[in-house]
Amino acid sequence: MRQPHRSARTDPVAQDVVYTCPMHPQIRQIGPGHCPICGMALEPENFAPDAGPNPELADMTRRFWIGLLLTIPVLVLAMGSHLPGLEGVARARWNTWAQLLLSAPVVLWSGWPFFVRGIDSLRHRNLNMFTLIALGVSAAFLYSVVALVAPGLFPPQMRDEHGAIGIYFEAAAVIVVLVLLGQVLELRARERTSGAIRALLDLSPKTARRIDPSGEEADVPVEHLQVGDRLRVRPGERIPVDGVVEEGASSVDESMVTGESLPIEKTTGAKVVGGSVNGTGALIMRAEKVGRDTLLAQIVDLVAKAQRSRAPIQKLADRVSAWFVPAVVLIAGIAFVAWLIGGPSPALSYAVVAAVTVLIIACPCALGLATPMSIMVGIGRGAQSGVLIKDAEALERMGQVNTIVLDKTGTLTEGKPRVVSVIATAGAGDDEVVSVAVALEEGSEHPLARAIVDYARERKIENHRLEDFQSVTGEGVQGRVGDHIVALGNARMMGRMGVEVVSLDAEADRLRREGATVVYVMRSDKLLGLIGVADPIKTNTPAALDALRRAGVRIMMVTGDHAATAAAIARKLGITEVEAQVLPQRKHEIVERLRAEGRVVAMAGDGVNDAPALAAADVGIAMGTGTDVAIESAGVTLVKGDLSGIVRALELSRATMRNIRQNLFFAFVYNSVGVPVAAGVLYPFFGVLLSPIFAAAAMSLSSVSVIANALRLRWIALDRS
Repeated sequence: MRQPHRSARTDPVAQDVVYTCPMHPQIRQIGPGHCPICGMALEPENFAPDAGPNPELADMTRRFWIGLLLTIPVLVLAMGSHLPGLEGVARARWNTWAQLLLSAPVVLWSGWPFFVRGIDSLRHRNLNMFTLIALGVSAAFLYSVVALVAPGLFPPQMRDEHGAIGIYFEAAAVIVVLVLLGQVLELRARERTSGAIRALLDLSPKTARRIDPSGEEADVPVEHLQVGDRLRVRPGERIPVDGVVEEGASSVDESMVTGESLPIEKTTGAKVVGGSVNGTGALIMRAEKVGRDTLLAQIVDLVAKAQRSRAPIQKLADRVSAWFVPAVVLIAGIAFVAWLIGGPSPALSYAVVAAVTVLIIACPCALGLATPMSIMVGIGRGAQSGVLIKDAEALERMGQVNTIVLDKTGTLTEGKPRVVSVIATAGAGDDEVVSVAVALEEGSEHPLARAIVDYARERKIENHRLEDFQSVTGEGVQGRVGDHIVALGNARMMGRMGVEVVSLDAEADRLRREGATVVYVMRSDKLLGLIGVADPIKTNTPAALDALRRAGVRIMMVTGDHAATAAAIARKLGITEVEAQVLPQRKHEIVERLRAEGRVVAMAGDGVNDAPALAAADVGIAMGTGTDVAIESAGVTLVKGDLSGIVRALELSRATMRNIRQNLFFAFVYNSVGVPVAAGVLYPFFGVLLSPIFAAAAMSLSSVSVIANALRLRWIALDRS
């Protein structure tokens, strides 16, 4: 970690806060300061709801207003000859000395941060916009001081028709003030890019009503809550932390956290998310996740980290910036020499104006801001819609996706299956089949296992004590109950254990054609029966798939289920490409094969067995309702856990990349046109030579316009299928 610059302000509030550069996230230091690479003001790495005012913005604002108050009279004195009634003032001997006295504090105090950053850029050999500003302002100011104090040093041919040497105190002062204005506007705009995170932080209430073991209730700060605390949530209040409902029923608005626009009914046993808004009912909940473990806190951390990451397209801007500033300095030098040799009288004055204007108008800052500002706003916009982007590369890559591989359970379907049929073989009973199955599945978190366990509990079917439990990837589970070897799984597992399933083939095929998943149960080398488990298709899956097809995305379903079950689901959803009975390693191979064909592949899944394929895809998409390992392996996480989030992620990526290309185009065109005009290419044809003052205004506004364009992403409409 870098040590703070001497220019960094180290007020007590910010001393323990890590600051970083939005354009160069590898730069990190304790306390505010500026980036040694680009010179931009650093900003806090992590966001806090109680963060005070931005010290850099406060400092720049103070310097701007003081500089502006001193610059206005400088402009009046310099332009006196063009203003009625001030002709005498303009000719007065003290006029130019007054300009010096008024402009000196503007340049040397208001503009001091620019000189510090310019010197730092030379010291670190990272030339940037502040290199150009420092060179331009110092050249104009020092030239004017010498012209005023020692005019005899200039030869006669460099004087005007009145024998005077041109001075540019007003230009130096106005440049500083305009650059300060640009910095103030830029810093304010950059704060707005973090609006999504601040809005999320504001969702968390400051207090919660805790119920102690004796039944007494008291309001306590949220940071004092612990796992297991019982909390009362009254109608209209925000739920303070993640937990589960113990008493009561209500509808809860989770839109700001999950992107779900409709309130969700919550009853006893339902999960609730901190930051969501309780409706008209009263709830008593038990806290399960507090502090930094809550979903809201994790979203904030993920979004903050993602906003600091760099997209591959940023490399283009980096390559251009590497040679841009040296090229500008060279052009300024050439313009100076050209005007000095071939310019009209006074040649030196024209040469100084041309060189200073070139230095000031060239703005690599706009080029550097083009990508990171759009990334910051885009990722924040996604978070507001329940789409969490892991990093900028995932955001950029998502828009290029033309093939999506979808797991079935928990992705296309609810992931909350229920038992629809239990069929026992001759000599066995339905309860016996379920009893063995629940013994094997009791400790599993797989959706199919939970369906069997819930079914057994509803019917109060006795459970057996299981020993020697083993899980066989892609096949099923086995163990021992007393002296009997028991197993539950697919036909492949039964065959490996020497158990025939032919007697139930007809029933199994019927269930599969109806879209149910079939698992077989055996004990002591004998088939006990089968269990049919159906997982309903998510209500918005058809609409989301239609939107993906309209976006030109090829859709493939890959599942470990039997071919007949997979075909039934695919038929209902209009999916024509299906891979069934696929083991986890095979999912990985399918993704790799598609990528080898030149496809840009996204993989969506929610289980542990999806993690390898998620990691292998160009973009892994995890359902937020799935497992932690799937979420960690993915580049995009859908908080709500339905396919409409994929459509939103696709639209968000394409809109963000379109915005970045607009910014880069504007920055390239601005500099391509502005630098030659500043150098004076129009003067021989139209007699136009750009003023350094106009150059400073254009330079500042170019950066602000790039940020303003990026901020438009905050209001893009994302699909709500």
